[in-house]
Amino acid sequence: MILITGATGVVGREAVRLLGEEGAKVAAVTRNPHAGFPAGTQLVHPAEVATLDGVEAILLSPRAVGAAAAGLLGHARETGARRVVVLSAVTVQYPAGQARFRQQFHAVEDLAKGCGLDWTILRCADFAANTLAWAGQIQATGTVRGAYPRARTSTIDERDIAAVAALALTHPQHAGQTYLLTGEQSLSQPEKVAAIGAALGRALSFVEATPDEIRRGMLAAGLPDEVPDRLLGSLADYAREAGPTTDTVRRLLGRPARTYATWATDHSAAFSSGGQR
Repeated sequence: MILITGATGVVGREAVRLLGEEGAKVAAVTRNPHAGFPAGTQLVHPAEVATLDGVEAILLSPRAVGAAAAGLLGHARETGARRVVVLSAVTVQYPAGQARFRQQFHAVEDLAKGCGLDWTILRCADFAANTLAWAGQIQATGTVRGAYPRARTSTIDERDIAAVAALALTHPQHAGQTYLLTGEQSLSQPEKVAAIGAALGRALSFVEATPDEIRRGMLAAGLPDEVPDRLLGSLADYAREAGPTTDTVRRLLGRPARTYATWATDHSAAFSSGGQR
């Protein structure tokens, strides 16, 4: 059995689907009994994870598991699990943003490396799905307001992360490896907005705002302080030096990483008038 934490997230849900298609027995950790996973997926409430037996491998999402990571890995080792794949961040290797956020990922990496299981670390660039946060602005005005327009990152399609995760969860030769996962194109925010516009068949615009304006808007929308702190801290650094670009997805999967333009096309309904995320 393969246990997927963060199963309702964009990477976890895709990993559940891919592993199920490969015939693996999958347990998805979720509080929602109607989460809509493929037939045959075992649903596991977070409170029940510590009592689960028969787990062979774990996809560990630090944000989903939080402080329970140590107990989860300890129980998994004691009950015969073999490997853990950790979703981490490129900032561990290429620092950007506030140190406290990358330190959290670094701590989980160290925990995995010392837990007695075979481990694989996936250090991921910013997810393409993060730009779904622009959907409301695009639907309403056709304009995205944001800070640091010169910030550049090689955004990765979350489906590519899930494909690499599925590979590492099911093939032991990836044990002990740390993979830096990015897209293959370094893009600014205005370039990403233009790609969404191309997918929609209409012109969109990006308007620069100050970091304080963006922060106030996010807080007014009810987001916790952590969200603008993560976003604006990283963008400030990426405006000075672009985030890393790798061909790791190509090397591992035998095909190029999906482009942001492909992601935008595949998710265009989320940005169209009346679209759903």
